Amino acid sequence: MSKEVIRRFYSQLSDNQLSEKTKSGDILILNRIAWGKSYLKKGGFIEFPKRGYVKITEKGLASIEKKLSLRDVESSENFLDFYNEENPSKETTPNKIENASPQDLIDEGFLQIENEIKNELLEKLKELDPFYFEKVILILLKKMGYGDFVETSKTGDGGIDGIINEDKLGLDKIYIQAKRYGENKVREKDIRNFIGAMSGDTQKGVFVTTSSFDKGAEKKAHDAHHTIILIDGLKLADLMHEYNVGIQVKSTYEVKELDSDFFEGE
Repeated sequence: MSKEVIRRFYSQLSDNQLSEKTKSGDILILNRIAWGKSYLKKGGFIEFPKRGYVKITEKGLASIEKKLSLRDVESSENFLDFYNEENPSKETTPNKIENASPQDLIDEGFLQIENEIKNELLEKLKELDPFYFEKVILILLKKMGYGDFVETSKTGDGGIDGIINEDKLGLDKIYIQAKRYGENKVREKDIRNFIGAMSGDTQKGVFVTTSSFDKGAEKKAHDAHHTIILIDGLKLADLMHEYNVGIQVKSTYEVKELDSDFFEGE
């Protein structure tokens, strides 16, 4: 797809320009096209119906004649909503920082990349087969340092998707429930059923979803005699990013500074 974009819109560029690379070794023009797609998607101008496909939305069709600028995309309602959801405590959108130091710009750039990866992670999780999603959660908890896990039967398991043994003998157990939802929120009934499924076998449970929990679900988990940890979609993406589950390190950058000790012997 990127090759077709280059053929249609950037054929006037020289071979040297087309082969120019970023500091991390990526082909520069492919990097810019990827970020362009990402921004257009956040702005609601395009969507990704399935892997390898990009589809223009109604909003995108209505903007074709306008020749969108980066400022147009960043100031669009969908784009602002996306960053408000990702960073509800931040007052600014990801525009360039005024009077920023080089370190500020590096930090801001890494933050944008991190948010982008987390968003892609969450979207991918929502597309997974529900059974494989359950396995992903168990793998994540294993990498977080919890004990060996046991996948439960997919029929008649009473709402338990996995069991983690905190000790070698399995005396202390954590029950896992994983719900791969799109927009639907986990309700109080879901938490009640989860607690009931524990059957007095354990006092610890982790309920994970790709969406979020409504107020009733949060209250039920908080008031329960059991210890119930709730992990919503945003927190799940944070944890997967932190523990490198479903992602890999693409590039490593070195930031160098003057070694003053080296010159003390002048």
